[in-house]
Amino acid sequence: MKKYVSVFFVFIFSITTYLQAQKSVDIDGRLQPILNDFFEECEKYGIDYHSKLFQLTTIDIVTNLPLEEDNTVLGKVARNKEGEIDKILINWAAMLDPEILKVVAFHEFAHHFLDYKHTCQDCNEIMAVTNTSYFNIARDWDNQVEQLFTTSPVYLTKKEPNVVAVNTFK
Repeated sequence: MKKYVSVFFVFIFSITTYLQAQKSVDIDGRLQPILNDFFEECEKYGIDYHSKLFQLTTIDIVTNLPLEEDNTVLGKVARNKEGEIDKILINWAAMLDPEILKVVAFHEFAHHFLDYKHTCQDCNEIMAVTNTSYFNIARDWDNQVEQLFTTSPVYLTKKEPNVVAVNTFK
């Protein structure tokens, strides 16, 4: 009997492992180069992105986000019924300019991979709620990306606190 129970558990473990290995993320090819750039930055700052990548089902350019006066959404993260991010969506209108697309994509990627919330309403930062000039951010791209990563919640929590040794013995 123990042999059958052991075989059953090995079978279940094998099936579970196989199903997890088969999980894939549907990524719009137009976003893949920007995602690759984002992942290069993650590696530069020692941020693991692999497990979070496979929490997603889709990274896509869509036509159904609002695009009207006083209600334009250039990108968003969508959540499943458990409240976890499972999609990153970019409005097709962001594709009208490559610099806007890159800023919007990095912003949405940072919500998921770096655990970011918005940093301000409109302050010419990648993580602002709105930006009056995406081009200002693009002109200052290297500084913007460094700030995005070094002040991100994921980066700040991975850094070990400085430990100061104090000799209390005399």
